[in-house]
Amino acid sequence: MTNALGAEDSSVRLQTALAVGSNPDPVFLETLVERCAVEPDFFVRDMLSWALTRLPPETTLPRIRHELDSERTQARSQALHTLSKIGDKSTWAWVTRDMLRDADDEVARTAWRVAVVLVPEGEEKDLADELVLQLGRGDRTVQLSLSRALADLGDVIRSALERAAESSDPAVAAHARATELLRQNPETGFDVALDEAKRVVALGPERAAAAAPAGTETSEAAEPAETTESMEAAKAAEASEVGDC
Repeated sequence: MTNALGAEDSSVRLQTALAVGSNPDPVFLETLVERCAVEPDFFVRDMLSWALTRLPPETTLPRIRHELDSERTQARSQALHTLSKIGDKSTWAWVTRDMLRDADDEVARTAWRVAVVLVPEGEEKDLADELVLQLGRGDRTVQLSLSRALADLGDVIRSALERAAESSDPAVAAHARATELLRQNPETGFDVALDEAKRVVALGPERAAAAAPAGTETSEAAEPAETTESMEAAKAAEASEVGDC
């Protein structure tokens, strides 16, 4: 099994992970965790995480917690992803502020998603206040991930986004406004929302409102194409956050 999980052919590795998950045995725990840290194929990694969820949580979770402290960024990211699959609320304290601010974008993106899944009732506002500190960070994929995580927290993020929208940093202000647009209308394409937010930041709310008719027409025309692009280009990158095996 160890040899098969390291086979050159990714389809062999995928089928092996599926077989291990279909016949769960704690003897495979260490091999699955170690493979998660080095597996290059996203779909195989996701199947490895699924196989881990098939083992008893009392066996899996202590080993996953250890992996959260790994020096290997993929090990940390995949351990967080596996926590989101298991969904044990008692592991909330394991998602630390350092993880939410991790210098590695993949680790941070996964931590944002896991935090939203595991946050206890009543602590959503504190999490929102922490996440807005990352507004303006990274490329389109990173910003989309953060916007989705914030939007999933619901109305509790409104005040935090309003404050961030007044930031002197135009990237932060635009990202905050785009996130609020997505919260209000989840069907809005991210690129459309961000372009509209940048326009408001550049012109100011009053001038942007005066130009709204022309801007609205352009946004509506662009939305279908942007939505299609988002689904295709971000599919693999986002699947680790929202997809199931």
